[in-house]
Amino acid sequence: MFNLILFGPPGAGKGTQAVKIAGKFQWVHVSTGDILRAEVKLKTHLGKQVQAVMDAGHLVSDALLIEIIASVFRRRAGASGFVLDGFPRTLNQATELDVMLAKFDQSVSLTLSLEVNEEELVRRLLIRASEQGRLDDTEEVIRQRLEQYHQHTKPLIEYYKKKGIFKEVYGIGGIDEIFDILCTEITQWF
Repeated sequence: MFNLILFGPPGAGKGTQAVKIAGKFQWVHVSTGDILRAEVKLKTHLGKQVQAVMDAGHLVSDALLIEIIASVFRRRAGASGFVLDGFPRTLNQATELDVMLAKFDQSVSLTLSLEVNEEELVRRLLIRASEQGRLDDTEEVIRQRLEQYHQHTKPLIEYYKKKGIFKEVYGIGGIDEIFDILCTEITQWF
């Protein structure tokens, strides 16, 4: 089984690329945001826990996120691979993910990071905010989100580099062009 982590800052295109990668390799796309919404909608036991946390105005805990991801791995046990889209986001989540995967006799196979310069990210996110009518996504707010991302991601980069399973990919260009580069990187790790 191949377990890929795809991360990058907001606006880097990781969601788009994760869906394309999952489709090409017939892997399961795991987006924590999508999973949380699905669990809530299905009113599962976990979904009810997530709803209670969100209703209280809190962030979903790392332990609950890991439990939800573990449930996806259990339900899709026959899958040939998984693409984790934007997860883990913190070092604690990364170590908890390793523990969870070990219970399934698995590990992270490769971590790819889409690298895009900050000015391009701000430009992309301002366009997206305008198209989606997100008036609260100002340039200042976007830059703060990017700063938060970099603060939390730096330890993750070092964590996966030490494991020898980290690769940066230049994330500027056409969607298909970047997809081809990502696929080339992935196939080199089989």
